[in-house]
Amino acid sequence: MSKYRIKEIIVVEGKDDISAVKAAVDAEVISTSGLGLNQKILDLIRSAAEKQGVIVLTDPDFPGNKIRQMLNNEIKNLKHAHIPKENAKKNNNIGVENATPEVIIEALKNAKAITENAIDIFTEKDLYENGLNGTSSASLRRRIIAESLGIGYCSAKQLLKRLNHYGITREAFENALKKVDDENE
Repeated sequence: MSKYRIKEIIVVEGKDDISAVKAAVDAEVISTSGLGLNQKILDLIRSAAEKQGVIVLTDPDFPGNKIRQMLNNEIKNLKHAHIPKENAKKNNNIGVENATPEVIIEALKNAKAITENAIDIFTEKDLYENGLNGTSSASLRRRIIAESLGIGYCSAKQLLKRLNHYGITREAFENALKKVDDENE
């Protein structure tokens, strides 16, 4: 049986992440060497983005998000794949290398591109009205919504940005809200 083939280059943080991704899919993978991202690696990723496309799959933690932000600031047309923290955790270690092949494949299938001309469909009012900010259960609700939409857990401010920049539709948002309400019943 052949592996799921990904045409884009996948960018991860380290060697263990490369091994985990290659065990899950047939794809070319580039490592950023963690926060050791340098100009040579940036140029390699930029070239890959122009020729084949790039999917960024970093760890669901602070350094992973920092690397994701650094890449976004330097390179256009990136797609982002997110693995939920609980699916990337082994003992006290959080990382792509701990995810199962099925979780990695699902994250890659749900990769989203940041839209160049983002339209602010969602506002802070949407977050407050739907219990995604300002309530004791807001963090849990954001986690469930982010997982459902494949955009990675984040703060309320970051959720608002991702909803608008990843081109999430109102319908997809409302379907994710239904999932949150179903899980809380």
